[in-house]
Amino acid sequence: MGDPRGIGPEVVRKALRQPLDADVRIVGGWEDGGGGKTPSDLEAGRATAQNIEAAARLALSGEADAIVTGPVNKLALHAAGYRFPGVTEFLAHIAGDIPVAMMLTTGRLRVVLVTTHLSLRDAIATVTTERVVQTGRIATDALRQWWGIAAPRLALCALNPHAGESGLFGDEDDRLLRPAATALDAAGPLPADTVFVRALRGEFDAVLAPYHDVGMTAVKVSGFGTGVNVTLGLPFIRTSPDHGTAFDIAGKGIADAGSMRASLELAVELVGARRHRGD
Repeated sequence: MGDPRGIGPEVVRKALRQPLDADVRIVGGWEDGGGGKTPSDLEAGRATAQNIEAAARLALSGEADAIVTGPVNKLALHAAGYRFPGVTEFLAHIAGDIPVAMMLTTGRLRVVLVTTHLSLRDAIATVTTERVVQTGRIATDALRQWWGIAAPRLALCALNPHAGESGLFGDEDDRLLRPAATALDAAGPLPADTVFVRALRGEFDAVLAPYHDVGMTAVKVSGFGTGVNVTLGLPFIRTSPDHGTAFDIAGKGIADAGSMRASLELAVELVGARRHRGD
């Protein structure tokens, strides 16, 4: 359910009002608040982390085919001693400190982030050819194994305006991103103001975005309320809604469960596709 103080419990309940599939069994439970007492950051963070750990253990043991996590509060997780940038990195640690990547998807648009929760300054410094190639290979494997796309078509979103305009607006695109695109047999780097439109029109199966907000903005503008976060590279399927805890509306009964429902449906779809292929 994510942080018990947020909208997680509400959107989970709403999303499960309609059955998912005759063959789907939901494992999990939750409680609102805690006997009328609002948990502290430490208590909420500990409960959130323990639930995520329990779900991951079920998936790693084969008792669950996929996990769907609710929105978390990163400050609460840090207060409880779980000092990860996000759930993506936390799950990567639980699975054995393996390389993973964050994908956001809505409709036909799939965006994979090269860097996640970093300041823009740190994100730019972290974008290397090697990191882009690693992220692209994780994305390619997932598109083949989970989505059944035999020859995934990747595009690399540029870091600078106009993809650097031949060095006028920065040399990172030519110096760092172009070699990565070549190694991945991907298109680009292509300017951010056109690459997502081209992906929406079906030209690419996924876009690699160099930093968090350029990718997230594209997903949320094109499908706000229906976006799903998928962690690629894990030995099990994990999805989550593309929104936060929304403490300001928690408990009011007005939270939109569309993204949580989409997360559940995509998890079921990916599990079904894997079973069909015999993976």
